[in-house]
Amino acid sequence: MSVVVVLVVLVGLFFLSVAAIGMIRFPDVFTRSHALSLTDTLGAFLVLAGLAIHHGPSLNALKILLVLTLIFILNPVIAH
Repeated sequence: MSVVVVLVVLVGLFFLSVAAIGMIRFPDVFTRSHALSLTDTLGAFLVLAGLAIHHGPSLNALKILLVLTLIFILNPVIAH
């Protein structure tokens, strides 16, 4: 189970790194926000999902899933 957690978190960190590179490379605000909204949502989902898997069925995992739900709802709205 810890191998799965490490892989999921590393893939999430890869997507967050791609978002940071896109923030530097793209020329204007609109392309930067587009790159961030797509990769940031997926990267945050994977990192938080890895943390929730690591904690197992507990109150901490429920809190992580609540934050994940808020990110899924608010991130596209903010980027729009």
